[in-house]
Amino acid sequence: VQLQASGGGLVQPGGSLRLSCAVVGRFSSADTIEWARQAPGKEREWVASIKSDQTSYLDAVKGRFIISRDSAKNTGYLQMNSLKPEDTAVYYCKYSYGLYDYWGQGTQVTVSS
Repeated sequence: VQLQASGGGLVQPGGSLRLSCAVVGRFSSADTIEWARQAPGKEREWVASIKSDQTSYLDAVKGRFIISRDSAKNTGYLQMNSLKPEDTAVYYCKYSYGLYDYWGQGTQVTVSS
């Protein structure tokens, strides 16, 4: 399984970005897709996950971020709205099933005026 994350960039506070995570090798709605982020000098933190129709979010992003998947495109998404400077980080996607976890490379998100 290989993952390719994309969609990061520079955005002003209050703006939006949509991150994509293309999955090659396996894609099932029964498996879990997660997004995590790592800000400079901080540990990586979990942001959101989706498994079947169940979604979960970090409290700090609830109501602003939406995780989803498109099985026709074998891709997971993280729609990020009302972005704040504290959302600045490298964002990573992860695909999990059984005992296996696969991480994609990170994509930089910078929220700044």
